[in-house]
Amino acid sequence: MADKNALHSNFDIDYVINYRFTDTNKTEAQDGFSALMQALARVGLATEVRNGDNCSLLIFVKIGSDKRFAHQVYRSRVKDWLHGVRAAEPAKETQETISGQDLTEAERLRIIHHLITGPVDDGGAGIVPKEGRWKNVESIFPLHDHSFNKEWIKAWSTTTFLKVEDLDQIRDRFGEKIAFYFAFTQNYFAFLIFPAAFGFASWVLLGSFSPTYALVNGLWCVTLVEYWKRQELDLSVRWGVKGVAGIQKKRREFQHEKEIQDPVTGETLHIFPATKRLSRQLLQIPFAVLATLALGTLIATCFGIEIFLSEVYNGPGKSLLVFLPTGLLTTLVPTLTAMLTTVATRLNDYENWETSESYESALTQKIFVLNFITSYLPIFLTAFVYVPFGSLVVPYLDIFSLTARPFAQEEKQLQTPKAGFVINPSRLRNQVIYFTVTAQVVNFALETIVPYVKRRSFSKYQEMKSEKAAKKGGAGSGVTIDDVPEEADFLKRVRKEAELDVYDVATDLREMVIQFGYLSLFSVVWPLTPVSFIINNWIELRSDAVKICVEMQRPTPHRADSIGPWLDSLEFLAWLGSITTAALTYLFSNNGLGPDGTPAAIQGWALLLTVFFSEHIYLLVRWGVRLAISKIDSPGMEKERAERFMVRKRYLQDTLGDDVLDVPSGLMEEKITRASLEEDARQSSLRTTGPRDHFWSRQKTWEESAKVGVNLIEKMSPKEGKKQQ
Repeated sequence: MADKNALHSNFDIDYVINYRFTDTNKTEAQDGFSALMQALARVGLATEVRNGDNCSLLIFVKIGSDKRFAHQVYRSRVKDWLHGVRAAEPAKETQETISGQDLTEAERLRIIHHLITGPVDDGGAGIVPKEGRWKNVESIFPLHDHSFNKEWIKAWSTTTFLKVEDLDQIRDRFGEKIAFYFAFTQNYFAFLIFPAAFGFASWVLLGSFSPTYALVNGLWCVTLVEYWKRQELDLSVRWGVKGVAGIQKKRREFQHEKEIQDPVTGETLHIFPATKRLSRQLLQIPFAVLATLALGTLIATCFGIEIFLSEVYNGPGKSLLVFLPTGLLTTLVPTLTAMLTTVATRLNDYENWETSESYESALTQKIFVLNFITSYLPIFLTAFVYVPFGSLVVPYLDIFSLTARPFAQEEKQLQTPKAGFVINPSRLRNQVIYFTVTAQVVNFALETIVPYVKRRSFSKYQEMKSEKAAKKGGAGSGVTIDDVPEEADFLKRVRKEAELDVYDVATDLREMVIQFGYLSLFSVVWPLTPVSFIINNWIELRSDAVKICVEMQRPTPHRADSIGPWLDSLEFLAWLGSITTAALTYLFSNNGLGPDGTPAAIQGWALLLTVFFSEHIYLLVRWGVRLAISKIDSPGMEKERAERFMVRKRYLQDTLGDDVLDVPSGLMEEKITRASLEEDARQSSLRTTGPRDHFWSRQKTWEESAKVGVNLIEKMSPKEGKKQQ
């Protein structure tokens, strides 16, 4: 029987490299594998090789030299200190550096990952999966700690609010980048308690499009964003990563045009002209126009078809035809979005960013534009086209009659009304409910349940395929025939992990930011929106933990000091929410029919004035909230001040000694005697003295100076009688 303790400890393996040679000839695969082994050995890593699956090998990697690894830890921490990430200089001895600050599992895995993938000139092996000479390296991943995963999921399933210690645990295991995602989602979840309670009360007492709810919701959005900025700062100080974004990782794909020598440091700099990059960035404008036209046309077309079928067409099959636009959107929008995402990625590559951080930030902004269009455009069309201009637009929707003509019995059923059309006031509310409830449930199923079913089905298919091959006398179980019995269960688990997808925290962050947008932009339509989101987010936190532990390969730890460019997206959505909420409150007053009951007669100047005042109120409130939060002390700020104080104190002690500020004891005990006066007189006669020497010889000690000063005060002070006069 396999050793269960060994299985749970992963045999002290740090990383697994999956080397697949399906499309490579034997000689080339062997040469590449030998080069891979040599590169790993050169950086001090020990390796073991086992059979993989489908023409692949599993290379198990661990630290081969503790001394060399300690040097890498010391080097990493010195680099942090030089860039201002660490307040104190690491100890000179590398072993003292490690023992002086606990080495977390995330830091260990991060440093080993750098040894494997880092550039050769920076001490790494330079192994980049699927690139160049390493094209057969399919993936590099750490193994899951199933004992920890089980305890983690069990603990979270019975916990409502995560404590900072829970976030510390995530950071220690998966790195700061993933920990910041969970910290933001937890902070967002806790903040939703107030709008959920207030939204429920507004739904009961005030109804939809309440100015009171709009004002409170806008204030809440501003407070959430500004408070999260402070939380980011506190957590970055607590985790020792404040300013780590300044240690930027150079991209291998970066192509410089010239080299210059830094006049200060003397180092060689690779330069790509900023003006040339700016000219390439200008291509974002036609890309944004193209994306808006492509996605906007598709969504608007489906929107028009849906309006025609639900509110104009009155023939057979209507109950089924109304789902046609949904089917078109479900099929075509993801396809078109994927195509535009590919264009955005290539455009980002063409911009030739120097660092990984700047590349990811630029790509995130482009992807956010696509998500903004696909997520919010349908509601914008309903709110700002269907409501005010519905009676003007609907008569021209007969161009979509082709969608229902095969089902119509007479032409009258396809004709749009030329007059007397009345908009559906509940249409906007139903749309918001769909995106904030139904779409959240569907997304949860696609994100959690569907991958689980796919994985189980694929695993079952593989088992059936192996059994069928074995019955025919083939090598159905050829992958495992060489497995040592005590390793068999362990290797089976590793092969399954090698087939899992790679976790991308940006996907989950994007989901939370888009959800915040619905709350900021449209929750005034349906005040129960935050109630839906608080339930969803409690489940989301747990399902994401399960997804990381079960559905994905264990993420490689990466450092970060914030949620990156998504914070800018949050600020943008909070600002835009102040505009759209004011516009919706005005447009949909009077039970959704506009201020005077006639949507087409809405006054443009009144709408613009409402938006103008709302935006300026937002800017004023944001300034006030930002000022108030800046006055509040926090654990992170206290820790930062304490670290700086200890650095200054340690420097003074090391430089000047512990008693630098003490009064010398010998000076305090010095007494003036006849012998000392005679000795001073004798010393004066032996050297030439002047007025300066005479000046400094009249009072020998601080006690004598104090006595002279007291006597002078006694002589110069006015008499009591004169003072009273």
